[in-house]
Amino acid sequence: MKVKGEPTNVEAARAGSNYRNFPMVPRVIFGPGSFDQLGEILMPRRKHAEAPVVFLVDDVFEDSPLLGRIPLLFDDQIILISASEEPKTWQVDALVSRIRESFSSTPSGIVGIGGGTLLDLAKAVAIMLNNPGETSGYQGWDLVGKPAVYHVGVPTLSGTGAEVSRTAVLLGPDRKLGINSDYTTFDQVVLDPDLTRGVPRDQWFYTGMDCFIHCVESLNGTYLNAFSQSYGEKAQELCEEVFLGDLPEAESREKLMMASWHGGMSIAYSQVGIAHALSYGLSYVLGTPHGLGNCLVFRHLGAYYPEGVRQFGSMLAKNNIRLPEGVCAGLTEHDLDTMVQVALSMVPLWENALGPDWQTQATPEVIVDIYKRI
Repeated sequence: MKVKGEPTNVEAARAGSNYRNFPMVPRVIFGPGSFDQLGEILMPRRKHAEAPVVFLVDDVFEDSPLLGRIPLLFDDQIILISASEEPKTWQVDALVSRIRESFSSTPSGIVGIGGGTLLDLAKAVAIMLNNPGETSGYQGWDLVGKPAVYHVGVPTLSGTGAEVSRTAVLLGPDRKLGINSDYTTFDQVVLDPDLTRGVPRDQWFYTGMDCFIHCVESLNGTYLNAFSQSYGEKAQELCEEVFLGDLPEAESREKLMMASWHGGMSIAYSQVGIAHALSYGLSYVLGTPHGLGNCLVFRHLGAYYPEGVRQFGSMLAKNNIRLPEGVCAGLTEHDLDTMVQVALSMVPLWENALGPDWQTQATPEVIVDIYKRI
């Protein structure tokens, strides 16, 4: 909801003559079967035989034909990783140590194959291979000093926008927060809608709703501008076609993959909002997957996003999705307080949603009330 009289971030930038110069993915390939061009894409990036490419792959593909299609050469390595939990800073540190101990040279590249968890891990590992210290020290905005190792994103789920964003969202020792930097963005993305075949229906819905919800938050935020609006409107339109229409399966896969791409672009010059902030609290305390967390929160945000919540209800009904109940039942006061503090730490999200006086509206009491209804 854009606060009347408040300048957008672009208007504010005009006043100060200081526009943000955001990076975009420089190379992207789209189309069914495009995954099979990955070897050709990687070849010019290989430095020498002792500098491998490391593939971080969702372990759901352990016994699938996809592993056999990965273009391994020399000492390339596949590391299978469970995406059942949110990615963590210590997990990145462990992966970086494993890669450094396994090879005498820095890898030629890191390739993430999977949903948002694997893509965020790939981005973070690529950064930490070239930067000192622990990953948790880079959670925040523009803290990365050196460029990342060449890294490629191959999404096998559609909705998170992780393939296009400058953020690698991680659970740290004290908070859930992204590594937000110009070096986080992938150097190459492979968008093959065939890779999203066979996704469980609930997961397909929750991940797709991540896209829909962050479009609603972007389009109704105080940071809204023509750049984010153009991408956000297209992404939301595509989500409506996918989740409220009756598209053939192949067309649905393609359109949701492009919705994810456009949705991720919509927040490059904008921001998400209340659902994402509160979802971070759920993830930190309960380990709730991000897409599901957004859904659990969003259905209680009709006071802030009335039309979006109405559409969300229609999408739930159309796709026969029943959200879990009583998720926060039995939480201690300490748990609730931790969730509130995590949520309130996401200052840009609240400011985008409610304007500069957001703290007068987003009080701990208001947030606890929402959590208790989940």
